[in-house]
Amino acid sequence: MKPSINYSIYLVTDEKCLHGYSLLEAVEAALQGGITLLQYRGKDKSSAEMYTQAVALKALADKYKVPLIINDRLDIALAVGAAGVHLGQDDLPCKVARSICGDDFIIGVSAHNTEEAKQALADGADYLGSGAVFGSNTKLDAGMLGVANLAAICSSVTIPVVGIGGINAVNYREVLAAGANGAAIVSSILGADNIKAATAAFRCIYDAFQQKN
Repeated sequence: MKPSINYSIYLVTDEKCLHGYSLLEAVEAALQGGITLLQYRGKDKSSAEMYTQAVALKALADKYKVPLIINDRLDIALAVGAAGVHLGQDDLPCKVARSICGDDFIIGVSAHNTEEAKQALADGADYLGSGAVFGSNTKLDAGMLGVANLAAICSSVTIPVVGIGGINAVNYREVLAAGANGAAIVSSILGADNIKAATAAFRCIYDAFQQKN
């Protein structure tokens, strides 16, 4: 059975953002603060290193009952029993991944415009990651999407959309107001001196937005 996913505060790992924390320490602090979904991104790691870290993160995520998504690597996701995988436009096609992993596996796809969004939906994606909404400090090659284009993507599909790129506690509300189900956050959580408190701030903003809307 496919797990129920809350996309509101979607942490994406990046060890370059950490200040005085190990990856596991940082992720646990974010879990304690209230992240609802965790994505492990290890683009500069070997397969062996990725597997080892993913096993540790899966155990930690399970402890807090938060689903783990693996970026790019379907093999690693399946090997560690992750809830799903997130695929970019240059990764394994969503349709192929779906044929391998079946219907109970979560597949997210990066979509930068409405055409990519509609194609991902047709190919069986469960959710979209769209950005970079406000630019990105962690992916320097990512073009800026903007809030209006994010809203267009949200209204073009019937699956959840997560905004990503430059999202912080100041502009998070704009992402939600555009129709996104949540935000993928990197440096605004992992680069904070107090990761638990930074995460909890997003939680408060989300809850307040939901009460008003």
